[in-house]
Amino acid sequence: MSETVTTTVPGMSTDLDRLAEKIEKAAAVVHRLREDRESLSRERDGLAKRLHDVERKLQSHDVGGLSQELTALKREQRDWVSERRDVAARIESLVKKLERIEA
Repeated sequence: MSETVTTTVPGMSTDLDRLAEKIEKAAAVVHRLREDRESLSRERDGLAKRLHDVERKLQSHDVGGLSQELTALKREQRDWVSERRDVAARIESLVKKLERIEA
């Protein structure tokens, strides 16, 4: 059997301690980076799935149909704005009539 002889050289112990400390820190960093990589990989996969789902939904929509629906909604909005103006004008007319009655 071979025996290991250890001799202590002044300053060598502290150098080895510092080296061991640096290696432990490096190992901790590598471990954290691996965890981060796994987490980011899961997040990437989730985002890729969401992107695929959104792309599938967009492909199922008819662009022409959406354009027509948008045009119809804009027309309806203009009609509401016009009706709102008419109602405001009628209210203003009624208020003036009430003011004349009070006078």
